[in-house]
Amino acid sequence: MTTSSALPPIVDADTWRRELDALRVREKAATRELDAVAAQRRRLPMVELPDYVLDGPDGPVRLVDLFRGRSQLIVYSHMWADGKTWQCPGCTGWTSQFTRLDFLDQYDARFVIVTQGLIDEALAYRDRVGNKMEWYSTAHSPFGADMGAPPDAGFAVNVFLRDGDTVYRTWHTDGRGTEQLGHLHGLIDVLPYGRQEEWQDVPDGWPQHGTYEGGRSSKEIGARYGTAG
Repeated sequence: MTTSSALPPIVDADTWRRELDALRVREKAATRELDAVAAQRRRLPMVELPDYVLDGPDGPVRLVDLFRGRSQLIVYSHMWADGKTWQCPGCTGWTSQFTRLDFLDQYDARFVIVTQGLIDEALAYRDRVGNKMEWYSTAHSPFGADMGAPPDAGFAVNVFLRDGDTVYRTWHTDGRGTEQLGHLHGLIDVLPYGRQEEWQDVPDGWPQHGTYEGGRSSKEIGARYGTAG
């Protein structure tokens, strides 16, 4: 809960500028480090994958066909629990950021969702919450588990490169490693109160709640944007 003491110190404009300039030094250093990390990522080796077959809206589809002729593919593995009306709120909220992905065309790339749910159930859930991405199912394939997102477990991002009909895995991340790919956390992190999660280092009196208690639930997202509304 926000209290009357949960306010930053009030200073004159010159003092504020000095403090901001000091912070900017660290922000710029972090930017340069991220550039160096990206440069190392571009130099990673890759591993050749077998010819996985997933389920799509129109039936079985090979992994190579998810590229739709492009050379690069980003796949988000969405958490899935059989029998649940509302799936992981973190995955649901995170993927809801991506409503306009056609800009990837000019980079010869696509970005899709793969989940462990049966394809009909997965597509129904996509519509229920108003998700705009293309969904595929790995319910009948080892692809999800092999890519770090087995049934009833976590989420992951994987990146692939295609050379003809051969697909290579080039990068993987999960957990907070996915944050850099969206704008959601970046916007919240520049707010004075930040994410308000209990693990964060904040001044005394700052509002905080449990780590997974913030943000809209999947049901709330569905009520606002999907057929559930």
